[in-house]
Amino acid sequence: MNKNVNEIPYKIYLSEDELPKQWYNVRADMKVKPAPLLNPGTGQPMTAAELEGVFCKELVKQELDDDTAYIDIPQEIQDFYKMYRPSPLVRAYCLEEKLGTPAKIYYKFEGNNTSGSHKLNSAIAQAYYAKKQGLKGITTETGAGQWGTALSMASAYLDLDCKVYMVKVSYEQKPFRREVMRTYGASVTSSPSNTTKVGREILEKFPGTGGSLGCAISEAVEDAVTHEGYRYVLGSVLNQVLLHQSVIGLEAKTALDKYGIKPDVIIGCAGGGSNLGGLISPFMGEKLRGEADYQFIAVEPASCPSFTRGTYAYDFCDTGHVCPLAKMYTLGSEFIPSPNHAGGLRFHGMSSTLSELYHQGLMEARAVEQTSVFEAAQEFARIEGILPAPESGHAIKVAIDEAKKCTETGEEKTILFGLTGTGYFDMYAYAAYNDGTMTDYIPTDADLAASISKLPKIK
Repeated sequence: MNKNVNEIPYKIYLSEDELPKQWYNVRADMKVKPAPLLNPGTGQPMTAAELEGVFCKELVKQELDDDTAYIDIPQEIQDFYKMYRPSPLVRAYCLEEKLGTPAKIYYKFEGNNTSGSHKLNSAIAQAYYAKKQGLKGITTETGAGQWGTALSMASAYLDLDCKVYMVKVSYEQKPFRREVMRTYGASVTSSPSNTTKVGREILEKFPGTGGSLGCAISEAVEDAVTHEGYRYVLGSVLNQVLLHQSVIGLEAKTALDKYGIKPDVIIGCAGGGSNLGGLISPFMGEKLRGEADYQFIAVEPASCPSFTRGTYAYDFCDTGHVCPLAKMYTLGSEFIPSPNHAGGLRFHGMSSTLSELYHQGLMEARAVEQTSVFEAAQEFARIEGILPAPESGHAIKVAIDEAKKCTETGEEKTILFGLTGTGYFDMYAYAAYNDGTMTDYIPTDADLAASISKLPKIK
């Protein structure tokens, strides 16, 4: 094989000494900060005291901190990270050759741990702060199951009880992902369920529903606030989660800097925003400070197009309306996405931080259809030897599109994308694609208008 190696290895690893010792908070460099969370009863910004009834105290502090650029990673979390970090930054030489592109393609691979995804980066941090606070346990939701798996691992490590509400369609499609969580000691409930008041209300209003992340969030929050010694933790969307996930971008940037490489285009899949925010944060910081410029692309499913077809407004983060209001690009909290196979991207809204950056024109977004995502994921698997998660397939699809553009124009762009995890628990989805039974669903304007019309009225 004729590779133009240019002294750059297939995989760039960092040493333990080069691992991040601090998380990076991109909000510190934003001139216009993300809008605050609001109390749905008063319409006023949520106070720390109010949030501490749902979240751990230290996580609330991180959630509300718009000014501290770097926050120390506790030594215990650094030590845990060393079990699976650094994750490799990989040069996709084989993919470049197959595409015949002058583009240089890199991906940051986050599937090198038992949870199979980037989610463990924040799961261990949130579980650590719960344990430090002296709590008995934590509750959460999960879509495709990566977050629930990661949190069950972190909870087992720290001897915490873990209750997971798993979106019904994924609960049924991914029994082995469910069993991994149970193996780590978590209880797993199909959502919406009859075990919570809000779950029963959702089932009555939407009989036969396959559920959504918004539904599962409502149930997990209710469970936490009605049981002493428990708090709720969330795997995406919140500022604190993007903070923890910044280790992805910090590692990637350090690895690229070692070889004098500057990416032109940075691509990530987008559901709630955790991996995308984590990957782009240090690069976005440079852009915000005027030190460098990059093209950032968020890739979302056409079936749940929060960025590309949503409205920038205050909305509930959950279907049951028990959570604070967040200003974000949203399809409406009552929007129930189709049961597509990228379960981790089936959230009706988007991170407030990323929404503000998008609103300012600092990043762009593209919506792609499911069959085209699996076509790209399968092509990548056959060429690069990694079976990607369906969520990751969205980033792969657009990375390939960008590389093909370089073939047409002759531009030698450097492309970086996030390979968030592996797809070995997603074979039901790959089977549907291979059997030709997979379909593409795109909500109509009327579908979106119906849910968006029910947004809360905030002055």
